[in-house]
Amino acid sequence: MGAQWKAKGKAQVADARGKLFGKLAKEIMVAARSGADPATNARLRLVVEQARKVSMPKDTLERAIKKGSGTGADAVNYEHVIYEGFAPHQVAVMVECLTDNVNRTAPEMRVLFRKGQLGTSGSVAWDFNHVGMIEAEPATPGADPELAAIEAGAQDFEAGDEEGTTTFWTDPTDLDLVSRALPAQGFTVLSAKLGYKPKNPVDPASLSPEQLEEVESFLAAIDANDDVQNVFVSLGG
Repeated sequence: MGAQWKAKGKAQVADARGKLFGKLAKEIMVAARSGADPATNARLRLVVEQARKVSMPKDTLERAIKKGSGTGADAVNYEHVIYEGFAPHQVAVMVECLTDNVNRTAPEMRVLFRKGQLGTSGSVAWDFNHVGMIEAEPATPGADPELAAIEAGAQDFEAGDEEGTTTFWTDPTDLDLVSRALPAQGFTVLSAKLGYKPKNPVDPASLSPEQLEEVESFLAAIDANDDVQNVFVSLGG
């Protein structure tokens, strides 16, 4: 399952494209606060590149930049909030939200965490490393992820969530640098973002099928909330 939980199943996949556009639009708005020009705003450039890779319509992308930078008539200000706690069976979870109304999001999170346990700030963050996460795929046959990681300056790498992809882990401050370096090492960057990697992930084999299903159901309900951007979970595999 890796550091970032992703919904599985045909229904979720069918709905994923529209939801992905919505999440990317929010990320673009937040990044655009620091400037509307991707050439001088590294964070914005990374999100814009990701949006283009998934074929986000150009007018949707440009509208999000204007909203976030305050140059549009309908400027929106999203706040970045993280909720920490446990899914059922003491699986640590960090939920990253972008919201225009914390007074709406906070009670919704409290309700969603009833089947688990909502913690205070820092209650589970200590068990995660703040990292840069780059998902990439080989652009040339025989591209070596280990060599690419070394040459591009990544801290580590592992097989990605999708078949044939590789996740490269970086120091948060090196995310943009490594993203720029990977293409020269034979890899196409699919996404690049900051996230959280569990230090001591729970082995799924230690949970019964029923317990694992309870965890999956809990995570799916969290992920379905419109304000949730990313769900990071301390569950291996």
